[in-house]
Amino acid sequence: MLVIMGNVTDSSTIRLLIADDDPMVCQSLTLLLTQGSHGLINVVATCHNGQEAVEAARDIHPDVALLDLDMPVMDGISATRGIKSTEPGVHVLILTSVNPRNNVERAIEEGAEGFISKADDINAMVGYITEANAGHPQFSTSSNQQLLEDMREIRLSTRQDEARRLLYTLPQRERETVVYAAQGLSNQEIALRMCISERTVKAHLTAACDKLCMNRVMLARLVERAGL
Repeated sequence: MLVIMGNVTDSSTIRLLIADDDPMVCQSLTLLLTQGSHGLINVVATCHNGQEAVEAARDIHPDVALLDLDMPVMDGISATRGIKSTEPGVHVLILTSVNPRNNVERAIEEGAEGFISKADDINAMVGYITEANAGHPQFSTSSNQQLLEDMREIRLSTRQDEARRLLYTLPQRERETVVYAAQGLSNQEIALRMCISERTVKAHLTAACDKLCMNRVMLARLVERAGL
């Protein structure tokens, strides 16, 4: 249920929209943020799902929107996209009670300017909202850490894709030989497994080294990076 407040605000206050599917959270945050900011923050609307938040932002033009990550109808990240598409000047912060795994980068891509944990004390929340309103992105320690982990995973994934791309430039039999060699098999063992001669094994490995400009140690590392 959307609740639009009737408070009169002046240009010095921060007009805040809160969206959370728990009415008690909306009520508590409204009271605590208003009191904790000594009137600097004025909650102009509370919503209980992402769709309501998008519609409210379009109608009342808040300065900052504080959106719960997990909401029915439309989650916080989708709501961020909806709000930024119609009200690009609204500063969006994501509110969450869990580790925002795999969500930090997605939220940033959609235009969110920070994550706030429900475990943060009210003074910290006031600070995050005030700084976000001034155009300074705000991320809690856990969201910063998660963003770094997500970026690390992306880098690892990119390296793996590149390694596989290189290996798949080789003919299938050469690639199979390289993979077996990387697993520590001897030329004789590779020959038996592939039903070819040791001479052919050596020829495959030499050809692969020449094509990729690598020695056998480098090929083994490439296979390891590719996860094959």
